[in-house]
This record gives sequence, structure tokens and C-alpha cells, in this order.
Amino acid sequence: MMNAARYSSGLPFADFVERATKYEELWRIGWKRADVPAELVAELVGVCQPLHLVNLNEDWCFDAISTTPAIAKLAELLPATDLRVFGRDANPDLMDAHLSGPEGKSRAIPVVIVYDDQWRERGWWGSRPRPLQEWVETEGTRVPKEEKYHYVRQWYARDRARTTLRELADVLLRCASDVAVDARLERGEAVPPVR
Repeated sequence: MMNAARYSSGLPFADFVERATKYEELWRIGWKRADVPAELVAELVGVCQPLHLVNLNEDWCFDAISTTPAIAKLAELLPATDLRVFGRDANPDLMDAHLSGPEGKSRAIPVVIVYDDQWRERGWWGSRPRPLQEWVETEGTRVPKEEKYHYVRQWYARDRARTTLRELADVLLRCASDVAVDARLERGEAVPPVR
């Protein structure tokens, strides 16, 4: 599914923002204002295993506008991590392997897929922060569409991508740990049991 050549065909996030035609101003503002809490960067800066992030995205997606700039900023701040953007619709093999929603049938974006330096998939995140998705799937089903979208926009504005960053950080930490364990096993080293 993913290899170095395909990964290099993806867009760096800044290039994606420059090419956005739908909500272009929102993308530019989001990228300019994106920030990552220093304590989160400090927690992740020790991740030294190379991790490649694939961001499935489209410029028309409001959920992506609300979270992806901060995700890209996080990847930029971590020395062993990089990120490329791939269009959801142009990459159905990647999208269909990472469906979400109540029954795992939704082609919802954004999605972030984490690969190690051997292009093995190590984990993924998407498409909304868990607390927001839970609201959408429960209380959100009982409110009119306009009211639901208003609530979602307000939730994102209050959260400022903090929940997304925390959830993605947990995925990255787990992936980095798994990569480190695999490397030790490949070298024939003993791995202490998890307690």
C-alpha cells in the first residue's frame, strides 16, 4: 500500500494549503495560527524512530480544517516524524482500509496513518476526536443538521485541536514503542515483559 516512492508523491502540508481551492482562506489562517502545546512536544521529542504520517484529506472538509493544521505543525516539530497529504478520493485503497463511524463504513476524513521506516503500518487516527465523535453518534443524531454543525464548529473552536493532538500523540507513542521493541527483537535482544 505505501512505499517510499508513493509517500514522496504526497504533498507537504504547506503545499497542500497553497493548492487549496475550497476554503482557502480558512486553511491559510489555520496553518498560520496552528500551535502545539510545549508539554506535548516535550513528551514526544524523545521519539527517535522515524515515523511517516500519511494524512488523508480534502480541502472541502471542515473537520480537516479544524484539526490537520495542528497535526502538521506537530509533525514539523518532531525531528523523526514527517507528514504528507494524500487526497481521499484519489487514494481509495488507503481510505477503504481506514473506515470509521458507528459501523466502520464511513470514508470520513481526516485520517492520519503512521508508517515506520520499513513502510509497515503501525497505527492510525481519524476522523474526529473521540469525545466529539461520541456526541455526533449519540446526542447529535437527535438535533437538526444545522444545529449539529453549529455545535461541531463551536466544539472545534473551544478545543483548538488539543484533543486531536493528545489522541495522535498517544498513537505515536504506541507506534514508536512497538517499533523499538521490534528492532530489539530483530537484533536478538531480550525484551522485558510488560507489567
